[in-house]
Amino acid sequence: MKIEAYSVVTLKYTLKDKHGNVVDQSDENDPLVYMQGTDYLVPGLEAALQNHEKGDCFSTVVKAEDGYGTYDEDLVQEIPLANFGGVTPEIGAAFVAQTEEGVHPVVIKEINGDQVKVDANHPMAGCDLYFDLEVLDVREPTDEEREHRHVHLHGHCCHHDHDEHEHGCCHGHHHDDEDGHEHKCCHGHHHDDEDEHEHKCCHGHHHDDEDGHEHKCCHRHHHDE
Repeated sequence: MKIEAYSVVTLKYTLKDKHGNVVDQSDENDPLVYMQGTDYLVPGLEAALQNHEKGDCFSTVVKAEDGYGTYDEDLVQEIPLANFGGVTPEIGAAFVAQTEEGVHPVVIKEINGDQVKVDANHPMAGCDLYFDLEVLDVREPTDEEREHRHVHLHGHCCHHDHDEHEHGCCHGHHHDDEDGHEHKCCHGHHHDDEDEHEHKCCHGHHHDDEDGHEHKCCHRHHHDE
């Protein structure tokens, strides 16, 4: 059968940058399983897979605007070092900013005295995505999967945002796997698994101090089993 809306697709993929460097790829023993038409994949990749069948092997280039968007300079901002609540940020480190508009992943770009420049663009914003793809299987969804709009792996209803092995090339954020290895290329931010691994959060919500002045905090969170 051909891939169409709500098809359950098993996919092997390799993602490369414009220089041919491998940025991300599916696990040989754990291919990506997703439901077409549910915004699980970046739009350009989903469009490229439409109407393909089991056994198809092909390459495609997803333009930046159909992947993680163009680079937005407005998403680069400076925030006070004090927001980090005693945590010493390092250039290149990823934090999660919790704001009134929701969760936003940021990367530390520069540290200038008591100011920290952070970038909320996706790491591959502005980049064309070069995919090598192999469609391993295509099937109809079960009635329950269609109703829930996601795949039930091994008969369990597990939302794809919280699967133990979340693949990098497709979704807006990611969770590390059981070994603590993170699938880096395409998720906007990450949380570690249920082990006692930490993730870092920059909270944009306000706390009032004893003088009635509000301030923002930024700190690490721990998830225990």
